[in-house]
Amino acid sequence: MSAMTTTAPHSFCALLIAAVLGFLPMLNLHYVGEEAIFPITSMEMWQHGAWLKQYLYGGDVQHNPLFNWLIIVFANLFGWPHVLEVARGLTICATLATAAVLSWLAWRLFHERGFATFAALIYLTFADVLMYHGWLAYVDPLFALFIFTAIATLWVACAEQRRSLLWVAAIALTCAFLSKAFTAYVFYGAALLVLARGRTSRELLFCPASLAAHGAMLLAPLLWFALIPAGHSQSGRMFDEILTKLALPGIGDYLAKLLLYPLEIWSGLLPAGALAIYFAWRGRITQRETRPEHFRNALLIAMLNFLPYWLAPHSGVRYLMPVYPLFALIAARLIWRAGSPAIRATRRWLAATIAVCYALGLAVFPYYQHRFRGENYAQTAADIITRTHGQPLYVTNSTAAGLNVAAYINQRRYPQQALQYPPQGLKSGFIIAMGAGPQTEKTVKEYQLGGDKLYLLCRGTACEAGLPIK
Repeated sequence: MSAMTTTAPHSFCALLIAAVLGFLPMLNLHYVGEEAIFPITSMEMWQHGAWLKQYLYGGDVQHNPLFNWLIIVFANLFGWPHVLEVARGLTICATLATAAVLSWLAWRLFHERGFATFAALIYLTFADVLMYHGWLAYVDPLFALFIFTAIATLWVACAEQRRSLLWVAAIALTCAFLSKAFTAYVFYGAALLVLARGRTSRELLFCPASLAAHGAMLLAPLLWFALIPAGHSQSGRMFDEILTKLALPGIGDYLAKLLLYPLEIWSGLLPAGALAIYFAWRGRITQRETRPEHFRNALLIAMLNFLPYWLAPHSGVRYLMPVYPLFALIAARLIWRAGSPAIRATRRWLAATIAVCYALGLAVFPYYQHRFRGENYAQTAADIITRTHGQPLYVTNSTAAGLNVAAYINQRRYPQQALQYPPQGLKSGFIIAMGAGPQTEKTVKEYQLGGDKLYLLCRGTACEAGLPIK
């Protein structure tokens, strides 16, 4: 008897809804890590009337701006003081959309509705997705959505000989590039190589419609860099960023990275990743795979995309988010083939994971931010606004703490101009800095923000207008 007939799909739907709702408490948290980058750059782009370039403290950071465009649209709808909630809401929507694309792919490949829902549930309950990177206001979830959509539509196009889906893949991959980086093409290229192993897939991939779609896909970056100001400089910086990650550190550090990186990835895939391995190790995966070619392709695409990030001297866990849905598909398929007892055990583990997520979002994270790091960013911003008394205020601190404080100041003072770098030859004003300044600047106050320090400095007559120096 198949697992589909012994496990009611509605039991997955209930957990799926609970997992989706588990993201909501995260909207109320203070800034985490470097989340402030996109709220700051989006506000500056909007105030400068610049849609093609990202600006941070008035400087061109030479990153692609699609995520900023979305933030600008919705921040104007909900209000710029809520830009953090807007940015997080967009990343959560991208995470949920990725789960929806995975469910669609699983349905088109394996033709089991219960399994399609189960695969989406597995993805959303990965520890790294549900409890951290799935809601954090970074661009990676949006980047992952577009890349995985491109791979999924390419895959279904090959499986069902649907040429129109190739254009969907081309548009999705172009959006991925406009969201972040050239590496979108590496993820897609690995999938293309794996799928092209099949004869019918090759026939589709080399037809005129496919060549046109892929030609347009490759032409898009060239058109983009020709459109934006100083596009050649930005393209060079994006290539340099990739090359920097290939610089070899000390041999000891590199060997440690080779050992620890798979463990970091695997820990982010708990609990389903561990359950799939456990059931395989215990010989519980006894049901025959009905679509072995699709399972094999999922495994090959995932591994081929994993290898460069594993072997590269410098890479982060979040860089592999575009492959997370494939890991979910593989884990879900192994557990599904282990039968109803395994699925029931998995359901209990997933329910426990979701419960932990609620505990984190409603109690643990708020307590941590209140006592250690997070709430003090907003408090520091309010204190700086009070101390500067409307005097010119600038920023040179680009650490996570500095970015977060600057973002809160921008949100409180909007529609005033977002904080900028101080102009050369500044004679009077306040500066948010990383350390004490030269003799021409006085320290107004030193703020301890967790393990970081932030300094409010003054220069010239602004010191006389401020509160007593401490």
